[in-house]
Amino acid sequence: MLFNVYRLLIILLACIPPGHSNAVLPQESEEAAVKTTIGQLFEGMRKGDSTMVKGAFAPGAILQTIASPAGGGTRLRTESLQGFLEAVGKPHTDVWDERITYGHIAIDDKLAAVWTPYEFYLGGQFSHCGVNSFQLVKLDGQWKIVYLVDTRRKTCK
Repeated sequence: MLFNVYRLLIILLACIPPGHSNAVLPQESEEAAVKTTIGQLFEGMRKGDSTMVKGAFAPGAILQTIASPAGGGTRLRTESLQGFLEAVGKPHTDVWDERITYGHIAIDDKLAAVWTPYEFYLGGQFSHCGVNSFQLVKLDGQWKIVYLVDTRRKTCK
């Protein structure tokens, strides 16, 4: 009888599908790497470190903001990466603190799309909120931001 119990236990263990371990799945490690790149951008902004920020972007990256002018309508404003880096690196007394949460992350091979709702604080005071939409590409083994578009508004909830 005891032999039959052991045999049944071995059969049941053999039926458990692989992947139920504590090993990090490839998708999870890629998501972590994507988050590291995005985190580098915002940490660099907080520190006023344009070199750190630049390291998160691919050459030729596009930065855009969707604005809703007071008169109505929608306006798409494009900012150069160089202009953004100069603004970050220019000495300023207030810390630029963009607090994000990760909404959706989608990865296919060397392309990632990331949605991050955010609240932006200037010197500890709430300034505005919105959503960032990132497109990243894995270049030479590193995730780099190639496109960033955001919305900006005064009320979040």
